[in-house]
Amino acid sequence: MSYYYLVSQLPNISASEGKGNLPLDTKAFKELCCRFISENEKTIINGLSLVPPVDGAKTGSVFLDTWYEKERNLRFALAQIRAQKMKKEAFVLPPGCTADIISAARTAVGMDSPYSAEQFLYDYRIRLLDDLRPIDSFSIDAVYAYGIKLMLVERMRKFDVENGKTSYHKIYNSILNEDKWS
Repeated sequence: MSYYYLVSQLPNISASEGKGNLPLDTKAFKELCCRFISENEKTIINGLSLVPPVDGAKTGSVFLDTWYEKERNLRFALAQIRAQKMKKEAFVLPPGCTADIISAARTAVGMDSPYSAEQFLYDYRIRLLDDLRPIDSFSIDAVYAYGIKLMLVERMRKFDVENGKTSYHKIYNSILNEDKWS
């Protein structure tokens, strides 16, 4: 089935766009999609998430299953490397944890700034999404890929260096003040 009419209505989103408003948000994307797709596809669209199913449950889409597996493996690798860094017991990584995933996780964990690590992981995920994107631009998998990319862009736009520093200092100062009274 071709999704030409739906895909042609989706505005172009750039992963590198500035802080301006996106032409479409996730809620509007899902509402638009639900006018053109089957009930099963609606269930999948409404379940799209940046957090993969922990149990590896199949979605019904080869593209999404692959994306979620890679994201799940990245999260496992990040957890293992953070655990090792804190001298905690680390678990065995799943077999799908490839060298590039482990390398990306090591690079992110090794960064001094949490914002820099998030930016690095964002860029990694966008590249991965581009690599996995279906060849047929008018397929339902292309629609799913668009949705994931939109969610990634929205998430990254929520990061603000100055707000992060302010929040950090506020939390840090509240901890210092609590210690004075202990």
